[in-house]
Amino acid sequence: MTIDSRQVAAGILEAVPFARTLGIEFVEVAPEADGGVRAVVRLPDTPATHNHIGGPHAGAMFTLGETASGTVVLAAFGQLLDRCVPLAVRAEIAYRKVARGPVLATARLARPAPEVIAELESGRRPEFAVEVEIATEDGTPTSALTVIWTLRPN
Repeated sequence: MTIDSRQVAAGILEAVPFARTLGIEFVEVAPEADGGVRAVVRLPDTPATHNHIGGPHAGAMFTLGETASGTVVLAAFGQLLDRCVPLAVRAEIAYRKVARGPVLATARLARPAPEVIAELESGRRPEFAVEVEIATEDGTPTSALTVIWTLRPN
């Protein structure tokens, strides 16, 4: 699988203007050996995204993680957009530690993309998880997010 990371980033920013509003940056979008995809996105440290204690607001952290998960979904399944629409079904986030400074969200498919595609091709509507770890730039984990996605046939 080859991935055009610039095209994926542009697609996300086009489809999700709120990611532009927050200034989310795309660091990496790459295939993994197991048939999955990895995406790393960054939320810069700006006063406009801070909460009452000076860290990134919970909503900004959630949006960062959800954007990372959507980036993985677009990279893994973008070639199917003429046949289906990716939709987030539900999500759960755990805030573990107050972040300081810019934060990075690293997202990965929880199961191989070919397995999800095979499920879609068999006539079922697949659901699959994207796991996201959010950390400071020095690698200190601050939050974890799981987003369950589906591919809804057109």
